[in-house]
Amino acid sequence: MPEVNLLSKLPRGKRNLSARATAKTEEHIRISREYGETYFDGPREYGYGGYRYDGRWVPVARDFIEHFSLKPGDRVLDIGCAKGFLVKDFMIACPGLEAFGLDISRYALMHCEAETIGRLHLGNALELPFPDNSFKCAISLNTIHNLDRTGCIQALQEIQRVSGGRAFVQVDSYRTPEQKAVLEEWVLTARFHDYPEGWIALFNEAGYTGDYFWTIIE
Repeated sequence: MPEVNLLSKLPRGKRNLSARATAKTEEHIRISREYGETYFDGPREYGYGGYRYDGRWVPVARDFIEHFSLKPGDRVLDIGCAKGFLVKDFMIACPGLEAFGLDISRYALMHCEAETIGRLHLGNALELPFPDNSFKCAISLNTIHNLDRTGCIQALQEIQRVSGGRAFVQVDSYRTPEQKAVLEEWVLTARFHDYPEGWIALFNEAGYTGDYFWTIIE
């Protein structure tokens, strides 16, 4: 269960931390957690501020392919796939790779990339609708922290089940109290977050044996 940064080639987005801290209200949090049009394509204070495909996930997909030794015919699952950008870029990076996604947002799936139609499933990480060991690897990026602690454990157990431990998760975290304060001012959807050692304890509690890394806002 190594710590490994598989998103190192993803361009870092610009965040107006001070604007979010002063504007964020309980209403912003409530609407963001609906994962609808406002969250993906509405004003920035409610989420992404416009979630559009630009190919930035292709180099990340290549790193996943190399890390997990994926090849054409292998099946990979992106849990929390949103509009399916990484699913599309997996297929670009490795033609013949059987890439699939799952997301809780009907809006996101209804606005997916054309190449991913039929590959994206509506569902919840708490109960993945796939048999045991269905995938060569399963990936979940900045998704399971949107559940409470009990839900995080259940989702990790599901990821473990469908992947046999050939998996990668990335979650909100912080290494200092200052970073924790920044995250708490910015975050809209996360219901659980912790220091790395707290997350690792949770991984062990869930029986998760896959790889992991952190999203730290600075």
